[in-house]
Amino acid sequence: QVQVAESGGGLVQSGGSLRLSCEASGNRISVSAMAWHRQAPGKERELVGYITWGGETNYSDSVKGRFSISRDKIKNTVYLNMNNLKPEDTAVYYCKARIFGTDQWGKGTLVTVSS
Repeated sequence: QVQVAESGGGLVQSGGSLRLSCEASGNRISVSAMAWHRQAPGKERELVGYITWGGETNYSDSVKGRFSISRDKIKNTVYLNMNNLKPEDTAVYYCKARIFGTDQWGKGTLVTVSS
């Protein structure tokens, strides 16, 4: 059974940093890309950024220059490094993994940035 699980959320002050992790697990899975999305209260879910297993990355304009995504292919794990956090970054952060060509979502982890 394939599972995608995020970790690392929490409360941080404005200007601070936080690192989220996301692991895809399962028997002999083949991951081709992983992405981070977020959903703020009362808003639609939006793409934060993604990384392919070839190393290509892309970020939304709202986080470009502050967030970065890296991956550990052996562990099927990606990391979202968030710096200079702002109150508007407060959201539930979801990880999505493309496994065997289909998307699997995690349950999300809450990030709260206080002003």
